Amino acid sequence: MVKQSFIEHDRVSGFWTWLFVLSKLPELGDTVFIVLRKQPLIFLHWYHHITVLMYSWFSYTEYTASARWFIVMNYCVHSVMYSYYALRALNFKPPRSIAMLITTLQLTQMVVGCAINIWAHGFLQTAGKNSCNISEMNIKLSIAMYFSYFVLFARFFYKTYLSTNARKGKRPIQVTASSTATSGQYIDSGSSLTGKSDVQSLLAGGQANSKIKAQ
Repeated sequence: MVKQSFIEHDRVSGFWTWLFVLSKLPELGDTVFIVLRKQPLIFLHWYHHITVLMYSWFSYTEYTASARWFIVMNYCVHSVMYSYYALRALNFKPPRSIAMLITTLQLTQMVVGCAINIWAHGFLQTAGKNSCNISEMNIKLSIAMYFSYFVLFARFFYKTYLSTNARKGKRPIQVTASSTATSGQYIDSGSSLTGKSDVQSLLAGGQANSKIKAQ
């Protein structure tokens, strides 16, 4: 017989798990605002939000045991990330090392997520399929999701901090308060862009220059 899930056994854990699953829906609002403002929407941004939403809701229907690890990691990383963007929105300028730390934490989260799924798979093989409240399908979907995130975030980290443009003191233009940035567009690191309105003005100026050149 399958043991009772932590969601059912511990009401506090169950409550915060429920809030976590629900929180993935309003997170899509960030993507909606980008589309409505006609800002660049890169693949990493919408892929990350949509797949997390679908996987979280799917896992909740199964009361997946390993979910407690994923939820705690996500809460911790997002608390740091959104605190950073709150400071940026208030016109504070945290050091660039904080942004690098956030992306590093995200990469670590993906590695740990894959490791937990590998461990869960091995546990089911040795202790039996009914020994843990997790399905083989969930493990496959989860490890595929975490691995794809790792590849995408590693690419983002390289382009933002390790590429030639990054070493020359330039960084990608950030167009939204999320963990992603536009690709192929760089500004000097000494620039004083502090908010979305500044970035929008810069993008608008670039579009205008393109039109003049075309004429």
